[in-house]
Amino acid sequence: MNSKTLEKLGYIEFKEQLKTYCTSDLGKQKVEDLIPTSNIKKIEQQLLETTEALNIINNVGSPPFLGTIHIVPIIKKLEKGIILDISDLMHVLDFFRGCKKLSDFMNKQSYTSTQISIYAQSMYFFDNLIAEINRTIKNSGIDDYASNRLAKVRRNKSDYESKIKDKLNKFISSNAQYIQENYIVERDHHYLVPIKSSFKNQVSGSVIDTSSKGNTVFIEPKMILKDTAELHKLVMEEADIEYQILATLSGLIMEELPYIQTNIDVISMYDFIFAKAKYSKVYQGIAPKVNNIGVTKLREGRHPFLMENATPLNFDIGTDYRTLVITGPNAGGKTIVLKTVGLFTLATMSGLHIPAKPDSEIAVYNQIYADIGDNQSIENALSTFSSHLKNLSNIMNKADNHTLLLLDEIGSGTEPNEGAALAIAMLNEFYKTGCITVATTHYGEIKDYSYQHPGFMNAAMAFNKESLEPLYQLLIGTSGDSNAIWLAYKMNLKHNVIEQAKQYIEGTPYQFDEIPQKLLPKNEMPQNDSAAISVATYQRGDQVKLLDKNELAVVYDGGNKFGEVTVFYKKEFKKVNHKRLQLKVRAKDLYPEGYDINQLFQSYEQRKLNYDLNRGSKKAQKKLKKMKIEI
Repeated sequence: MNSKTLEKLGYIEFKEQLKTYCTSDLGKQKVEDLIPTSNIKKIEQQLLETTEALNIINNVGSPPFLGTIHIVPIIKKLEKGIILDISDLMHVLDFFRGCKKLSDFMNKQSYTSTQISIYAQSMYFFDNLIAEINRTIKNSGIDDYASNRLAKVRRNKSDYESKIKDKLNKFISSNAQYIQENYIVERDHHYLVPIKSSFKNQVSGSVIDTSSKGNTVFIEPKMILKDTAELHKLVMEEADIEYQILATLSGLIMEELPYIQTNIDVISMYDFIFAKAKYSKVYQGIAPKVNNIGVTKLREGRHPFLMENATPLNFDIGTDYRTLVITGPNAGGKTIVLKTVGLFTLATMSGLHIPAKPDSEIAVYNQIYADIGDNQSIENALSTFSSHLKNLSNIMNKADNHTLLLLDEIGSGTEPNEGAALAIAMLNEFYKTGCITVATTHYGEIKDYSYQHPGFMNAAMAFNKESLEPLYQLLIGTSGDSNAIWLAYKMNLKHNVIEQAKQYIEGTPYQFDEIPQKLLPKNEMPQNDSAAISVATYQRGDQVKLLDKNELAVVYDGGNKFGEVTVFYKKEFKKVNHKRLQLKVRAKDLYPEGYDINQLFQSYEQRKLNYDLNRGSKKAQKKLKKMKIEI
């Protein structure tokens, strides 16, 4: 997957947020290594894993990872041949116990979470090693009875220590005049007595240390030197035995490294899966349905970086059209739509939930390209337009019929007519290649082209014309009057200037190319009953279904050059793109011969007034005069 695309669509930042829900560096490394895949079976498996983990969190809580997260540095020590110390062994013991707890926890979920509980079945247990460590290490030290030899050495060591202390206590009692204080000092297995410095030459022994003020010297009396020498031999022998014990335990653990590594892999997998579930819980995610035929349906999608501040996005592409052209004011949310669609696709292809309604569906792709933002390169002295054009050229050479394109302000940055012309040509080329394309633009020519192309669809960002504020809502199939033209009316620009501008906007007839059949997925593209209905076939009185609302309406006007059909819906007239309608019943099959279809679009009061006028009612004529309408 293109690295620039991942960055532009917020995928890198998305992963950084996901890392915060990991409990260990093992899980964080899994997130770091995560890349989208186009393998649908793998995606469905990963989505199911996330769903099962979320269900476990909601029902019984998070799994126990305590004790399992400090093992990696210890394993690295062993691999370097370093003997483990007692602290390391305690961490290993915690790891072994943690593995057992985690396995027991996951096995209890096996009936409801069959996909992820199976990982626990590959974990190993180390009961013999646990018993050996417990036998050897007690109270944060090596136990006296870890070996018979150690026990004997420590007994002899203790005997010599007692013997030395007894001799020194007798020395202190019989030489009270020399003693500074009545206690024995031990320093590095040397036993010393504090002597007044003025009497240091009166005591037979070695001066080992002096107090900070010089009033006291610490002397090791000659009378205990032989015993001290024997004690030091025992101390060295004890250290040698302890080292051998630690080396033996380290060797036993080293022999189990392949099995320990298996457990580490399982723990890191669980940490990663449950991090995905925790993140999903935060943004109320769902597992969307997936396909590889380019069909994407988002229902109330919310960008995870915006959440409660996001306007829910309803989005469709890939069924009746493969190119969507979005128009709307600056800062109206067009780019957010591109980034939301792109990030949702990447997240789904990574096995992550998306914050949307459960009936959402995401298409997966072999390639995703995003041309969003200012790509100007100072180093290469490229203008903004040149940079975009170079990027689009590279994309065009690589794109195929399993590619998603997200193009922001296509054709902008140069002379408008040429920019629009190039944009139309590029969009048509991408269409012929079989790409799924979502593009934003301000150019009316592109919008007009999209209206007339059977494989394109227009969409607009909702705009409040009274408050002049964007509503950040995507309206697919809506023509959306040009905000610039509307503002011109609002600001009382000369009428002839506005009319001339509208004439400039009008396009010329276009020639359309179809997607070569060999590029379309075979026997996979869904069929739509409304696809065969042309705008020219709708007649006044026809009953149609509004696909966006799944409700019925009546045709008032068969359509204009932009492919818009005027329908009567809930007592209001509404313009709808003919691609968003489905014919239900023809007017000729719905009403009797001679029936005045115009009555369908009149209110009860208007129909009654017409009836009374036709029968010569004077009361109706008076009412008409009051309304200042000539008969």
